[in-house]
Amino acid sequence: MAPPVPTVAATALTSAAETVPAPAAAAADGIAAVSGTPVLWLCALGVFAVIFVQTFIYMRAARVAGPDVGMSRDELRNAYRAGAVASIGPSLAVVLVAVALLALFGAPAVLVRIGLIGSASTEVASAGVAAGTVGATLGGDGYTPSVFALAFVAMSLSGGMWMLATLVLTPLLKRGGKKLDAVNPAVMAVVPAAALLGAFAMLTVTELPKSGIHAATALTSAAVMAGCLVLARALKAAWLKEWALGFAVITALAVAYLAHTA
Repeated sequence: MAPPVPTVAATALTSAAETVPAPAAAAADGIAAVSGTPVLWLCALGVFAVIFVQTFIYMRAARVAGPDVGMSRDELRNAYRAGAVASIGPSLAVVLVAVALLALFGAPAVLVRIGLIGSASTEVASAGVAAGTVGATLGGDGYTPSVFALAFVAMSLSGGMWMLATLVLTPLLKRGGKKLDAVNPAVMAVVPAAALLGAFAMLTVTELPKSGIHAATALTSAAVMAGCLVLARALKAAWLKEWALGFAVITALAVAYLAHTA
């Protein structure tokens, strides 16, 4: 079964291309004046600095804990390489969506919101609801610098509440997981994978009925992913498994672009 991640990434691009409006010229000039202020750039750079430090700490912790769980240095090195290669495709999709949003929110806001969260549909929905509360349309009539500030605050609060919910609920779920593991360890081995597949499957299924382009993009990504995995097994090419996700995402993005411009 092909993982649905490339499907979600590619169809997110097609959805963003269809739903993200472009601001009027006069509004765009006013928004550009406030969306690129030094304060916002400093905040964006601060967020990325925290992400880089966090990444370094995680990699160092994995290198220290590896021998205790039976992982050699070569296995850790392979895990780092597989993670880096697998991130290329999804990261490319996020970058393309971020470029589409630059005119709407400006570079610092896009770097922080899309670069950190990676969900254009969630961020645009939060900004659209905020703009609607003052009678404005996102990127349309009434989209002034003040409305941009309101939308940016709404996006930030949305992401903050998501992090707060994660902070509160994670310890509770961890406690429940330990109790379930004590009763039936086999269930805990299946539940995380099933939850992940279910979540991405639901995201994919909701994209399919939107248009023929969405369906074609989903089927293309699934076919490429399945083909790469079959070839990797037949040829015993481990590197192809690492690159399969990237190939599937890039191919699906190309199909979505060609279908939109045809």
